[in-house]
Amino acid sequence: MITNVSLVSVWVTDLDESLAFYTDVLGFVAKDDIQLGPDFRWVTVGHPSQPELQVHLTTPSRPLSDDLIAAMQRAQAEGGLPGIGVNVDDCQKTYEELSAKGVQFLQPPTQRPYGVEALMRDNSGNWMVLVEPREYAPEDFEGQDLGGGDLS
Repeated sequence: MITNVSLVSVWVTDLDESLAFYTDVLGFVAKDDIQLGPDFRWVTVGHPSQPELQVHLTTPSRPLSDDLIAAMQRAQAEGGLPGIGVNVDDCQKTYEELSAKGVQFLQPPTQRPYGVEALMRDNSGNWMVLVEPREYAPEDFEGQDLGGGDLS
């Protein structure tokens, strides 16, 4: 039986720069950094409060096909790839701290039925959602338009 999620992958443009961004800017901890052959490097980070979950930072490369690598790189250049969502204890404060570190935000902290949410980009252009969660019920969403925003 599956017991938990242990690994998620985020497509990045540069492993060294992304490793620095996720550790120095976002506060994750470096885990693995292993060269596996001439064309593949395994790099993971994790959050100190969630050691069982690793974030795999990876570039579009072999064993993917050349066509898929090119498509992924185009999507990255357009800022069209999603990253991860993270919970925060104070969305406004986190927004201010990360903005001061030069992080690009697509949406400032905004009240939602499920909490306060902000959208940002990592250093590879992936969008990330920050959520200060609160308890909610399905009826809290009635009449709300929460989708379709421009993430460019």
